[in-house]
Amino acid sequence: MKKRILVTNDDGVRSEGILALADALRSLGDVTIVAPLNEASAIGHALTLRRPLHLERWGDQIFAVDGTPTDCVNIAVTKVLDGMPDLVVSGINKGWNIGDDVTYSGTVAGALEGALLGVPSLAVSLQYTRDTFDFGPAASAAAHYARAVLGRGLPARTLLNINVPAGPIRGYRVTVQGKRNHVTSVMDVMDPRKRVWYWIEEGQNDWEPHDRSDYQAVKVDGLVSVTPLHPDLTHHAALEAVESLLVEAEVEVK
Repeated sequence: MKKRILVTNDDGVRSEGILALADALRSLGDVTIVAPLNEASAIGHALTLRRPLHLERWGDQIFAVDGTPTDCVNIAVTKVLDGMPDLVVSGINKGWNIGDDVTYSGTVAGALEGALLGVPSLAVSLQYTRDTFDFGPAASAAAHYARAVLGRGLPARTLLNINVPAGPIRGYRVTVQGKRNHVTSVMDVMDPRKRVWYWIEEGQNDWEPHDRSDYQAVKVDGLVSVTPLHPDLTHHAALEAVESLLVEAEVEVK
């Protein structure tokens, strides 16, 4: 029986990146695209609960949902595929999702939802450029890992966050999530009615040096970064410190 592969993204169903990704994966199984109707970048792991969602067929095995990447995965498994796929792949995003940015990323969130549902999942992102995007190398990298994951699987509740530099692939590195000191930048603009509006900008970033970080791999060494992520946000090393805080607060620790 052919493997079933669900493809989603956060750049929207019209993005060239998702079409390149789906084309690269078709040799591995039956590919179904379920993606946001409109761009949903930097929306994180949001789930739409306050309004109904609409599902549209855009083509052969291509569907659009007027919601988030997380919405798309849930609609896909319940209404389009009528069951779990063998693999979820989210991307190809126009711009890296590395370090702390994974918490904002709709691309990573699509793969995260797959992992939460028990499906091996990949998130794929390509270096941003002002020129025409060449999705070929990123699609090839995605297919490379998709084939391996379909054959061998992943640890439970795990997704691979794959980031690809522009240009030919020079190599791969298994990495850890990088860290940065983020300085928020918000620009204010006044409209003709003298009302002030605010634009949240990317701000300044100072990355912490780490030989095995995703930032080091893609930005400095020009390699494809592959970072295993999981939804457990518990800071296990801090449990003992927090228990001591509760003792100082004279709260009974059970």
